[in-house]
Amino acid sequence: MLRNTLVALAIASALVACGKPAPDGDKAADGTPAAGAKGADKKQPRLLVSAEDLLTVQSNALAAGPVITGSIQPERKADLRAEVGAVVLQVLKENGEAVRKGDLLVRLDETSIRDSLTSAEEAVRSARQVLDQAERMLERNKTLRTSGMTSMQALEDAEVRRNSAQSEVVAAKARLAQARQQLSRTNVRAPFDGIVSERKVSNGDTAQIGKELIKVIDPSSMRFEGMVSADKIGVVKVGQPVLFRVNGYPGQNFQGKVKRVDPAANPVTRQVEVLVEFADKLQPRVAGLYAEGRVETETADSLMLPASALVQAGDTSYAWKIKGDKLAKVNLAIGTRDERTGQWQVKSGLVAGDQVLRAPGPTVHDGQPVQLATPKNVASAAQPATASKGN
Repeated sequence: MLRNTLVALAIASALVACGKPAPDGDKAADGTPAAGAKGADKKQPRLLVSAEDLLTVQSNALAAGPVITGSIQPERKADLRAEVGAVVLQVLKENGEAVRKGDLLVRLDETSIRDSLTSAEEAVRSARQVLDQAERMLERNKTLRTSGMTSMQALEDAEVRRNSAQSEVVAAKARLAQARQQLSRTNVRAPFDGIVSERKVSNGDTAQIGKELIKVIDPSSMRFEGMVSADKIGVVKVGQPVLFRVNGYPGQNFQGKVKRVDPAANPVTRQVEVLVEFADKLQPRVAGLYAEGRVETETADSLMLPASALVQAGDTSYAWKIKGDKLAKVNLAIGTRDERTGQWQVKSGLVAGDQVLRAPGPTVHDGQPVQLATPKNVASAAQPATASKGN
């Protein structure tokens, strides 16, 4: 009898080690069911979720329109160049420094121009002396002509010399004004309040006429200079809202509106330039940054889902829907992304009112039972009622 019991125990242990349930008639020596039979009776664990873990699918306004790409550029910018040929004596501002209107930025050598100014001043003085002498001679000839002591020809010659002296004075004054203007051009000043964006010269450089010296921009006048495909430009109108992102400002969206549409397309790219002004004070302070967005020419209602509720596996997108008291894996057809909210358009797979997991974890699976957790305030309110009932 003992030998038969030991043999039964050995057979049951071998079956459990292989992962197979013991036969119906096999029991342990104490009469309890075998371990394999007990594991088969376990129920699948339920997923406990709260109301905050669920998301109800709803229809929201989805903006649509042509894509616009370009860069952030200042509307007010000045490329200051040399207006006289001279040696650079001093550059007073560096890149990034703020300047006020009229501030001295670059000083050029004025030696040769000051010499020209002195010469022009002497020419004016000499021309005035000649004019004074010619006027006195004219008056003398008029007096002599009245008394008949000079000829008419002499009087006319005196008038010609006076007129010529007047013309020389005017010309000398013009040369003097030009010399003073050239002298003032040796001091390059800021044309408006702004920031030095690029310094082109250093002390000792020879600046020829037209050479770039320094650039000044007004950072408060930034705008989005974008390009739109020519086949989409027909729907773009002045005043339409534009939502765009700027490289260097991750996760931040900028609002703007169309200010002007170029009447001519680029002959190379066949794109049309669209100028977008910022709709609020929030704007980048750096020029030249790449920007990309969308001109919101129309809006339509569509099912929207946040990115946290979407699960992507390769080219497939799906969500975990609450179906009855179980989870169901639902494949989705995804459309465009709304840049304003960050949500994705759902073309098919869900309907308005469906409940999905807001942020599903990696351990959930299809068909898993779901149990909605009872809020703490409801549970705490129920405990005193139960206790009083027991009393």
